[in-house]
Amino acid sequence: MIVPLTKYDIVLLSTAREDFLTRLQDLGLVDITITSWEPSERDRELMSSIEHHRIGLIRLKEQAKRPEAQKAEPFKDAGEAYDQYLMAVSEYDRLAAELARARKEAEELLVWGTFSPDTLAQLREQGIELRYFWTYTNEFLSKLPEWEQEYHVEEIRSEGGITHFVVVTHPGETVSINAQEIKAPTANYQQKEAEIAGLEAELEVQAAILDRCARSIELIRAHMNGVREQLHFSQAARSGETAADDALVVLEGWATRETSDKVDALLEEYPDLIYLKSDPTPEDNTPVQLKNNRFARLFELIGNFYSLPKYGSMDLTPFFGPFYMLFFGFCLADAGYGLLLFLGGLFLLLKGGEKMKSISKLTMLCGSATMVFGFFVGSFFGIELSKLPAFEAFRNYFLSTDNLFTLAIGVGIVQILFGMVLKVINTTHMYGFRYALSTIGWMIVIIASLAAYLLPDLDVTGFSFSSPAYLALLGIGLFMMLFLNSPGKNPFANLGSGLWNTYNDVTGLLGDVLSYIRLFAIGLSGGILALVFNDLAMGLSPDIPVVRQIVVVLILIIGHGINLFMSSLSSFVHPMRLTFVEFYKNAGFDAAQRSFEPLKRIKEN
Repeated sequence: MIVPLTKYDIVLLSTAREDFLTRLQDLGLVDITITSWEPSERDRELMSSIEHHRIGLIRLKEQAKRPEAQKAEPFKDAGEAYDQYLMAVSEYDRLAAELARARKEAEELLVWGTFSPDTLAQLREQGIELRYFWTYTNEFLSKLPEWEQEYHVEEIRSEGGITHFVVVTHPGETVSINAQEIKAPTANYQQKEAEIAGLEAELEVQAAILDRCARSIELIRAHMNGVREQLHFSQAARSGETAADDALVVLEGWATRETSDKVDALLEEYPDLIYLKSDPTPEDNTPVQLKNNRFARLFELIGNFYSLPKYGSMDLTPFFGPFYMLFFGFCLADAGYGLLLFLGGLFLLLKGGEKMKSISKLTMLCGSATMVFGFFVGSFFGIELSKLPAFEAFRNYFLSTDNLFTLAIGVGIVQILFGMVLKVINTTHMYGFRYALSTIGWMIVIIASLAAYLLPDLDVTGFSFSSPAYLALLGIGLFMMLFLNSPGKNPFANLGSGLWNTYNDVTGLLGDVLSYIRLFAIGLSGGILALVFNDLAMGLSPDIPVVRQIVVVLILIIGHGINLFMSSLSSFVHPMRLTFVEFYKNAGFDAAQRSFEPLKRIKEN
């Protein structure tokens, strides 16, 4: 559900603004509306620092995978940990770039062998200069006799179809050879190898510092939260409207009704302050905070991928949660895969810590739904349970392909109608019952048409497309759709907009229902792939004892691993798509502009 909020309009002296906001920050219960905020140079530095922290945390997560990082000693102070990270990562990147350049140069110098750059300089002083070239070996062999008539040419190395050679000349002499000339080397391969060894040693020193930073990742995260706290305070301090020649400032704040008494106490005792307390109106940009039971709270993670609901509307999280579980199981549709997901979620719950608790529980729920649905489909790691003697008694309960197709369409219609019911309730709550009459009429038409289509097939007589009862319901529904869609407007205006809305509703409903076929298609494709990998494992394995078993196990692990990854990804994304597009649209979902973020002190870990 959406937590009820209280609005505060606060007027105080401009000189007391920062002190007052500090008191609110200590209280940690009031969300200050950020208005007319232009970031200062300091704010831009804070935003840049937050981004650097974020990138650093990503990098340090990878650094923490090094065996050396597991043994490193963490820092004791958050500021020191972050400062050391900034210095170490800058130096590490510089050294890494130099090392890459040195290795490239060493590779280029390798072809010239061992030589002394000092000797080359002495030869040049004596009037002897070496010019360095390379060309293709075939070209070199064909041109060498011609070149040797005019120059002294020495082949240095031929490898991989490339020949490197030098030409001995006098300084300043023009050399007309059709080959690629190279800049004279200033060091030999051994010297460059020594330089590389030095760079690698320096790089390892910086890597050791980064290992300590990786062990201090929670401290750095806490440091980032501190920077966010500073930015949030700065935004609040630079917001609000001024009055009385900037002597006064007007702030807008929000607090939950549960905590409003504590806020009132602070406002009452603060000197030279006036405040008005009121309930939010539809015109307000009210922030939103959700509060759900333990089951629905798990699905807030899914809903947050889209948006929070608008304040005053209905929180759809408790209503789409069960459908999402069902859709996930429908898409994955294998009891074995569901078992693996459940066990994986259980492992995360036990080993992942507090931050992974919600994700692990959601994984366990979706895994459980997959196990149940996979049993009814009759699939366990691609094995058809209906063909096993142990499940012969359940053979009639397994769902066929036709059953699955019909079920996908049926579940889609149920969710769409359920969304319409929620829309009626939400619209009635926000605007009044008469604004929901058009949706009710549309529901009457759909339900009556479904009944007229299905009841004769179920041997229920008396209600069909030609029966008076159906025609009466159809007329009532159409009247409500066409003439009651915009209460208070001219009937002819209602008719025009009603016809247009009916056209959009009919075409939209058809597309919405057909979208649920993806549940059937994804589940079917995953099941077919599982069967294929099972057949491959049995068909491609050689008839050699032990080897056969090893090959079978390898094919099964790799094949089912790929299928589980792809199917799980589809099972996560497509139910989300059905929720955000089909269900949210038919339920009349209205997105919030911002979430409830009280000005507060962020506790460091």
